[in-house]
Amino acid sequence: MNEIVQTAVTTAPAKRAPNRAWRKFKANKGALVGIFIILFFTLAAILAPILPIPDPVATSWSAVRKAPSAAHWLGTDDIGRDILSRMIWGARASLMAGIFSVAIAVAIGVPLGLISGYYGGWIDQIISRVTEAFLAMPFLITAIALAAFLGPSLTNAMIAIGLSATPVFVRLTRGQVLAVKTEDYVEGARSIGLRHLSIIIRYILPNVFAPILVQATLTIATAIIAEASLSFLGIGQQAPAPSWGSMLNVAKGYLETQPWMAIWPGAAIFLVVIGFNLLGDGLRDALDPREA
Repeated sequence: MNEIVQTAVTTAPAKRAPNRAWRKFKANKGALVGIFIILFFTLAAILAPILPIPDPVATSWSAVRKAPSAAHWLGTDDIGRDILSRMIWGARASLMAGIFSVAIAVAIGVPLGLISGYYGGWIDQIISRVTEAFLAMPFLITAIALAAFLGPSLTNAMIAIGLSATPVFVRLTRGQVLAVKTEDYVEGARSIGLRHLSIIIRYILPNVFAPILVQATLTIATAIIAEASLSFLGIGQQAPAPSWGSMLNVAKGYLETQPWMAIWPGAAIFLVVIGFNLLGDGLRDALDPREA
């Protein structure tokens, strides 16, 4: 009977952990606001092809730089394109850049961090020194250099941003693995003869997943800013395809006379970045086992 009670006590927290994290997350108003913002822009991007909006690349010389009106809710740009339509289609580029760039960084950085932290030795020395060399360079400068080398396109911009963000995930994963691999359950798995790959996948990766998820969410916001910066410089999304960064590049010459051309894409970047940051902060608080 005592053994049954002890088993129940031992297993109960594991079952309640997901519910505890979910309750904490739901109680975080900032995180809920972040999810709402992200869902709003995501739905707009997904539904862009079927929404009753003008062609984002169609020009109208009779509607050049028109102020917001019933015909053009957010106004028009320097060659008469509807800004609302370009904003919605531009959301697709920004969100794709954020998500796929981080997916590249996670796909490369997490395995390297696992290998470096678990095996140690000369493998750890090589990976750590290369990671530190990349971390010594500013993230955006590295992304600009790689994008310029690869050539101007949205795909190349995503690759450049992903590679530039990889060192952050290598360092984070390595640090988490170093803390986890000395735990009793990992030592127990080694003692019964499990292979290293099985230990990494079954025991180490699940226990370092939470901080990686939080970092990925926060890095999406950074990647969106980076994509906008690359498009602003002309080495990201290429004209006439819409992008919030390229829209800001066009608008910079009309800030005093037609400020709405810069206000809307700037506000969109601000809101999406705030949304992902709020979501990341909420996940960090909810998944932190040290928080009650």
